[in-house]
Amino acid sequence: MTDPDPEPPRSLSERGASESKGPASDLAAAAEEHDPTGVDLARQIAAQVGAASKGVRRRRRRERPQGVQSSGAHPDDRDPQLLGPALKGLMRQQGWDTQVNVHLLLANWPALVGSINAEHSQPEAYADQVLTIRAESTTWATQLRLFAPQLVARLNDELGQGTVTRVNVIGPTAPSWKHGRRSVKGRGPRDTYG
Repeated sequence: MTDPDPEPPRSLSERGASESKGPASDLAAAAEEHDPTGVDLARQIAAQVGAASKGVRRRRRRERPQGVQSSGAHPDDRDPQLLGPALKGLMRQQGWDTQVNVHLLLANWPALVGSINAEHSQPEAYADQVLTIRAESTTWATQLRLFAPQLVARLNDELGQGTVTRVNVIGPTAPSWKHGRRSVKGRGPRDTYG
């Protein structure tokens, strides 16, 4: 026979209070109200955490001082770099790139002036856009003085216009006849070369 007045469904807490027949009946009641997505459980946990944290003050975020950077996900200047690009950046920042390029080019002196001229001369200094070359004799110094305009043009083609404005060619140094603290004024010994 059917019951003429069906009983309305009751919640788990109402059933638990009225029917305390044992653990088997509690499990069966819990299985009936179980939500497979877990949304109800998540809401209950969030409500408990929210109720527990009402008396707790939250920390304020500290603001960073101006100019202080923090590392991010994208590469920037503070990341480790390869040595070659780091040295190029340092040379450019310090203004050394012209000096280094001139010295690298002068290190290959025979290719720049020719093997015969390179055997009898060598670059000595580069300062204030002037290249100084020392020749082994006055004859080779004269030869290099005649070659100087072409050398300036070739250096400026390689290094950029205005890098070298003049080439100063000097000959060999003559021996000094001055020995010691005291010396006699005059021309010195005349029969040495005769």
